Amino acid sequence: MKLIHLSDLHIGKRVNEFSMLEDQRAILSQILTAVKREQADGVLVAGDIYDKPVPPAEAVQMFDEFLTRLAELGTPVFVISGNHDSAERVAFGARLMSGRGVYVSPVYDGNVTGITMKDKYGEVVVYLLPFVKPALVRHVFEDEDPGSYQDAVRIAVDHIAVDQNKRNVLVAHQFVTGAFRCDSEEVLVGGLDNVDVSVFDAFDYVALGHIHSPQHVGRETVRYCGTPLKYSFSEAEQEKSMTVVELGEKGRVEIKTLPFKPLRDMRRIRGTYLEVTALDYYKDTNQEDYVQVTLTDEEDVPDGMQKLRVIYPNLMKLEYDNRRTRESREVTGACEVEQRSELELFEEFYELQNNQPVSEKQREFVERMIQGIQGW
Repeated sequence: MKLIHLSDLHIGKRVNEFSMLEDQRAILSQILTAVKREQADGVLVAGDIYDKPVPPAEAVQMFDEFLTRLAELGTPVFVISGNHDSAERVAFGARLMSGRGVYVSPVYDGNVTGITMKDKYGEVVVYLLPFVKPALVRHVFEDEDPGSYQDAVRIAVDHIAVDQNKRNVLVAHQFVTGAFRCDSEEVLVGGLDNVDVSVFDAFDYVALGHIHSPQHVGRETVRYCGTPLKYSFSEAEQEKSMTVVELGEKGRVEIKTLPFKPLRDMRRIRGTYLEVTALDYYKDTNQEDYVQVTLTDEEDVPDGMQKLRVIYPNLMKLEYDNRRTRESREVTGACEVEQRSELELFEEFYELQNNQPVSEKQREFVERMIQGIQGW
């Protein structure tokens, strides 16, 4: 059973005010080509289909075309909503689409049923778990009281009826502890969205979304495929890819990646103004790439952004690294408040007000209260 794992398409996203729709259309075309070439038995889309809960019409149309093409190929596709999506909007028409082999996670109601496929080794069951948070799980299971994302996901997974004799695949959208983040991701202060990888022990393969860098967490078969495109300059050195998962007999999973070829890459350029505008510096590069330029000149270049865009039309960011900016960073850094969690800040405030530290019982109460607020 061969499955292609995708996530975090973020269709409709704008990066530094540049629309990525054209780039996304090219990537979706590459995915369709790979599905045919690899003769994939299914496509897993692990959330964050769109970049906003209310996506632009062009984004919805693009994803509709993508699903239609997959349906025409006869390739089942399994889709969940992520934290950037509106679960209700993504789930619209789900029962109707399932008749064409397009399976979309409904709004989470505590029931996660498996979709069964078969090959020569038997059954493969795919479970679709959309992005969940404590408040959502608490609403569904009123007798449960998840105090954290870890609790919420554990409760949701515990209510999935998994047959361990079959090969089981979970599609989920959460932050698993230990995963490496990028600048383009949303982060909860204090790591309150962390979920331990052991929660997913019942599954042969876990197709994760939410983290933009391709990586596995814990074991090889709990994986983030990453975004198909670079959405921040912190990802400039990454090679984006789709993940191909082949399930053999129970216990055997083979994984490979297929690199994407973006319409425009994302690059960092550094040097003096004369260096980065020299013909032999840029003549062998793709002038259409998205670029961040860091100039090392001691004096700012008047109208530097406009002048550089003559050579680099998709210049996204212009920065300076010189004596002035380094001194500015040192002053700013000295004045910045140390990064602390909400609980640490509360403990410091409590001690200042009461001249005594927070007790263990008080700490536990405040921690539950903070997690509850974050969960809502």
